[in-house]
Amino acid sequence: MEKVKIIKEQLKTAQSRLESNSDIRHRDLEFKDDDWVFLKKIGEVAYKLELPPEMSVVHPVFYVSILKKIVRDPIFIVPVETIEVNEELTYEETPVSIIDRQVRKLRNKEIASVKVLWRNQQVEEATWEVREEIKKKYPHLYR
Repeated sequence: MEKVKIIKEQLKTAQSRLESNSDIRHRDLEFKDDDWVFLKKIGEVAYKLELPPEMSVVHPVFYVSILKKIVRDPIFIVPVETIEVNEELTYEETPVSIIDRQVRKLRNKEIASVKVLWRNQQVEEATWEVREEIKKKYPHLYR
């Protein structure tokens, strides 16, 4: 009986911790018609967003908990018409240029990499790619 009593006390303590953490992180969200949001994670209540006609392939219903309010910054606004979304709701990034090169040395080999600036991205968002793969897929960058 003593062990059962200890287990019950530990369960109460754990439950109390969970409740207090939940209360700290809980916040009511309200959005207006012209608010901008980031999508975050899935939750319980849904919102139907009014999307522009060019985004008709995107499902307009999102859970409230995945919406996160943002402050508009013109630097991060990408005109929708410049992104060509296909029927699977994906798009292919096109490389603009190679802005840096490096060779990474591993134990037994060296890997040549290039930093690729992609269309619709800022320089800070350029990615390092394996040089041979980029050269094979986008030979026009090496002319």
